[in-house]
Amino acid sequence: MSMKSRGVFAKNFIPRNWALLLCLGSFCAGMLFTNRMSMVPEDKGIVKTSTLEDAQTNLKFEDGDPKPKVVQRSSNESIGTLDKTTPKLEMKLTEAREAHESVMDGLPISENLKNDETNMKRKYFMVVGINTAFSSRKRRDSVRATWMPQGDKRKKLEEKGIVIRFVIGHSSTPGGILDKAIDAEEMMHGDFLRLNHFEGYMELSAKTKSYFSTAVALWDAEFYIKVDDDVHVNLATLGTTLSRHRMKPRVYIGCMKSGPVLARKGVKYHEPQYWKFGEVGNHYFRHATGQLYAISKDVATYISINQHILHKYANEDVSLGSWLIGLDVEHADERRLCCGTPPDCEWKAQAGNICVASFDWKCSGICKSVERMADVHQRCGEDENALWSASF
Repeated sequence: MSMKSRGVFAKNFIPRNWALLLCLGSFCAGMLFTNRMSMVPEDKGIVKTSTLEDAQTNLKFEDGDPKPKVVQRSSNESIGTLDKTTPKLEMKLTEAREAHESVMDGLPISENLKNDETNMKRKYFMVVGINTAFSSRKRRDSVRATWMPQGDKRKKLEEKGIVIRFVIGHSSTPGGILDKAIDAEEMMHGDFLRLNHFEGYMELSAKTKSYFSTAVALWDAEFYIKVDDDVHVNLATLGTTLSRHRMKPRVYIGCMKSGPVLARKGVKYHEPQYWKFGEVGNHYFRHATGQLYAISKDVATYISINQHILHKYANEDVSLGSWLIGLDVEHADERRLCCGTPPDCEWKAQAGNICVASFDWKCSGICKSVERMADVHQRCGEDENALWSASF
């Protein structure tokens, strides 16, 4: 190598320490430049496409396909699709929850809902539930032969907005001879409302809750009535009486009374929880007598919603009164709902003051009602055309 070449090489030579410093400075400058670029705000006019990590997804259910399909969307499209899908999913969840709660709550979801699915679309004026028992076939027949319309007339009555059913649960041995007898009677008349409830005299308070809860679920009515199967009823007069209260949102209608709380065991209407009503000898709060009473839709709905926490006393009329006493519910005392049998109701009918319900206090119903119902109906019943000409 010539001396000239060695001189040029010496001038261009960079010491090793300077080279390392230069490389390190270049690396730091590059990192700083990259970080500043990443902090530049995104252009709002640019729509980001989906990536594997941040793609917007939409869950889509199709009939017959239990697995959700993942569909990639742009951000705006995905949000809109989710907004439309969420209410549908919520509706399905609500329906499933209600069906499950119906089973757990003891509400029928089989024959009653199946046969009356369209009833929820209709508005009714009143639902009359006639409380009955397995042993009361003759009582039911006496009611069918007098004040309860049969066949096509009963269907015509429903077109006027009045539903009437005998209300009964099941025996302690479901599917046994008692239940089969009711099934055969239902096939003949078609006038039962079967409850998911075990029948028993000491279970009347539970049956009352079950009746109102089931009735309000099946029929959208203004009033729900409970009446015993040994009481005579004039339906047109009942409708006219209730119509005077239809503008009241929460009303409890009946013959209001306040009898003594019976603490002594072995007597009829004994109240085991008498101590809750104060000193021995105290009276109950005001409540409607159990032979016939009516409640408005809001009250029936309240019972349905809260049925699991409503306390049951020995007597069902007391139980109903206790459920409502602490609520903003008007108590309407209608004395025409508790007339006596002839001559009482007969004199009142002749005076133009037709009774809604007639029974004997000493029997808590019409004494020997199977034999006497026809006579009470003839002497105290309203004109047979009154029901069909009435407008509610």
